[in-house]
Amino acid sequence: MAAPRLAFQGITKEFPGVRALSDVSFDIAPGEIHALIGENGAGKSTLLKILSGVYRPTSGDVKVDGTSIQLRKPEDARRAGIAMIHQELQQVPHLTVAQNMFLGHSITRLGGIIVNRTEQERRAAEALARIDRTIDPSAQISSLKVAQRQVVEIARALLDKAKVIAMDEPTSSLTPSEFDRLAEIIKELAASGVSIIYVSHKMDEVFRICERASVMRDGKLVGIVDLKDKQPQDVISMMVGRELVHEEHRSHVTSAVSVEVRGLTTHRVRDISFDLHKGEVLGIAGLVGAGRTELLRALAGADRITSGTVKVDGKALALSNPRAAIAAGIGLLPEERKREGIIPGRSVTMNMALPSLGAFSRGGIIRHGEVRRTAETLLARVNLRPFQLDKQIKLFSGGNQQKAIIARWLAAGSRVLLFDEPTRGIDVGAKSEIYHLIEELAAEGHSVIVVSSELPEVIRVSDRVLVMREGAIAAELPRAELSEETIVSHAVGKGKQEQAHV
Repeated sequence: MAAPRLAFQGITKEFPGVRALSDVSFDIAPGEIHALIGENGAGKSTLLKILSGVYRPTSGDVKVDGTSIQLRKPEDARRAGIAMIHQELQQVPHLTVAQNMFLGHSITRLGGIIVNRTEQERRAAEALARIDRTIDPSAQISSLKVAQRQVVEIARALLDKAKVIAMDEPTSSLTPSEFDRLAEIIKELAASGVSIIYVSHKMDEVFRICERASVMRDGKLVGIVDLKDKQPQDVISMMVGRELVHEEHRSHVTSAVSVEVRGLTTHRVRDISFDLHKGEVLGIAGLVGAGRTELLRALAGADRITSGTVKVDGKALALSNPRAAIAAGIGLLPEERKREGIIPGRSVTMNMALPSLGAFSRGGIIRHGEVRRTAETLLARVNLRPFQLDKQIKLFSGGNQQKAIIARWLAAGSRVLLFDEPTRGIDVGAKSEIYHLIEELAAEGHSVIVVSSELPEVIRVSDRVLVMREGAIAAELPRAELSEETIVSHAVGKGKQEQAHV
């Protein structure tokens, strides 16, 4: 019997006071597409950092093709034929495609004095030709779409003759049609003998392209499953250690209107009009680029409104900047949470208090005791885990960062909450908690707008859905008419359903 392409044997990793991994063992066959799944904090990232040479295991062994390898640094992993494609792509924006593909090991001439750009572009083109001939090796990497930049990373792995490619949440910023193409590429790689480790919170993707899955929880391997013999709910229960109860949508809409939008127009959206009621969760769906995020940014004062009016509780607003929106009781949970929603190096408490520091101050001096008491109350309410109020927010999972931002707007007294892709990069257990929080907020009389690219999510949380197309509202759908097919048909226009990539 042939040796496994990759084998983890008894991998344990301890940090001071914490055992992040405990005796993890599983293997992957040549050409296998193997899912690594678990909630945030389950140990997946730690295991991948060991595989990529960032961490060294406290004990245990990693083998490639039956041979033990010492992974002391990332270069060791590359030489062993192991490539890592991160959720946040590790690329230098102002360099070309070819330059990014040869980062750290440039081809040189004249005794290493000059980089041989012509040869780099030739070899990059050869690698790219295997999966996407349309990408120009001389193009600046920042000019490419996210999906194309991921293809560049895969081509870079092929350039290094990778035997194992680990992909960490590769579709978090992709449309469904872009995922379709990525799935084809992954299957082609597997057919050529490359083994794939696929990390994703999206069970539909895992079941579509993976053969087996290693399920982790609390730093331990809880099982290896053959996916053709399981249902998604079975795997989710293994991940979270309990069965998630599916709750039916409950409406809390009142007749009172909290927000009136009339003819709102910006550089990306045009003539938007709608009412938002107290207690309502209004979903916004549409294709990528339809103007969903831009609409929320306009309502949050981040994008300039060129014409139209916005009223909150009957009062006309001049949303000239985010401060004006915050003062009017509007809070935005942005799509780019790590870049626009948090200050990574500050504590979760200070991140919660950011828009309210004036209210927590007297004579220009922040009353830290009051900030602390408010944080204890609100962060407990949103079930922050772990409940460590002085911990830097960057050290929390995506789901807990999102909870802290929700607590931020509760502390600020916001009555209108704008959620842009609220569960992107969040595990299934945390998703359920976020949905419950949204419903709680609506039940308390808050007005909520949710933008999501995941149609089941839009349908799950919304009382009503506005479908956007090309910067305008294409349809308004009451809950009784909500279905994926109906939303897609309005998002793409009649006769274009086969091109849909909501």
